[in-house]
Amino acid sequence: MVGARTLAHLAATAFLTVAGVVATPTTTHADESSDPDAVSAALWLATEVDDNGGIPGMVGTPDWGLTIDALIALEATGADAETAQEITAALKSHVRDYNSYDAWGVPGQRIAGATAKLLYAAVITDSDAEAFGSYDLRQETLDLVAGPELGLEEGRVKDKVDAPSVDSSNTFGQSLAVLGLSRSGGVPQSIVDFLIDQQCSVGGFRLYPYAFGGGTVTGDCDEQGADAVLDPDSTSMAVQALYAAAEHDSAGALEAADKGAAWLASIQREDGSFGGSGPTEASNTNSTGLAGQALRAAGETAAADRAAAWVLDHQLTSANAAAASAELGAIAYNGESLAAAQTDGIALFQRDQWRRATPQALLALADVSLGEIGLVDVDPGPVDPQPTPSTPGPGAGGPNGQLPATGAPVLPLAALGIGAAGAGLILLRLSRKESTS
Repeated sequence: MVGARTLAHLAATAFLTVAGVVATPTTTHADESSDPDAVSAALWLATEVDDNGGIPGMVGTPDWGLTIDALIALEATGADAETAQEITAALKSHVRDYNSYDAWGVPGQRIAGATAKLLYAAVITDSDAEAFGSYDLRQETLDLVAGPELGLEEGRVKDKVDAPSVDSSNTFGQSLAVLGLSRSGGVPQSIVDFLIDQQCSVGGFRLYPYAFGGGTVTGDCDEQGADAVLDPDSTSMAVQALYAAAEHDSAGALEAADKGAAWLASIQREDGSFGGSGPTEASNTNSTGLAGQALRAAGETAAADRAAAWVLDHQLTSANAAAASAELGAIAYNGESLAAAQTDGIALFQRDQWRRATPQALLALADVSLGEIGLVDVDPGPVDPQPTPSTPGPGAGGPNGQLPATGAPVLPLAALGIGAAGAGLILLRLSRKESTS
């Protein structure tokens, strides 16, 4: 696991640091077999890719943030390399459709979470991050980093938006920036420091660098006081990003990652599941998938296995799919969604939720962290379209997938600050926090 390897790696390797940026070391690729249930889920996602090389969003056009989620799933499992290449090629042609408002006639804007997520997509596909299509994603990400003149915001990877849009860059985007930059030439310490500032002393991370409903950065998480809302999803992202930063000798990263993983282990529910924060507090496969992946990265194998088992209880298999037998491998957001699909199949208006739940949920099953995807050569093994049968658990209900989105702008209103793009802009809808940015 990443946490264990980090200690040995740091003890054995000295890195050259220039102007706060760490030189990227040579990484040895290792072979690893992928979990067949994770592969089945990824193969289902591959069938959802449209002729544009993207996953359709709620309005039917490609949602490039969601598409990157599917790409992450394919790269994490080694499933369907051809579709992964198709998605990568499509992303290279649609960078500005995702990380800007150019298509809506508002030029010059840049969305931090989307930019960082594109950078991460470049590194996990072994693309040139400085020439991803026509774009230098590494430099574009660095251009969004707040300098010391912004005081408490120093190191924040922030949106470049004009009024009336709001800078909603958050811990998801910050984590993806740390992951992408650390693997494409080095991550400045200020960016890592700002991410660590989002961690409260108990170990959990907040989603935003300010109170919900606010907009002014408050300093570190503890300084926010009782208003700080610790978010399991954000913590899972930050833990994995900080393990990756620790591999590149970023100060304080390993200690913060271990502390975050310990907090996740302490809040895991008795049935192995996790919920998010706010309206996503009920147990769901999105939060459980990310948390399980982070726990495995930290070497918390037993806790990670319990999370994976809960996710498996929500996967459609030949034994439990019933009316959804054409959708084997897909993973439901919660027990309510699973039961509805078993009775009526996956209804058209619910399909977006399944497309968002599956890529994040399967991360609990894939034995590879966000920091390792693309560095570990994953063998999907013989393709078996039938996921391992499991007995579905009761689920925990929940708001039908009503989670903050991290996908691309899907409406012209996005240019007015109502849309959602990357981890930086949040739209409550049938989605989840991440896109990944």
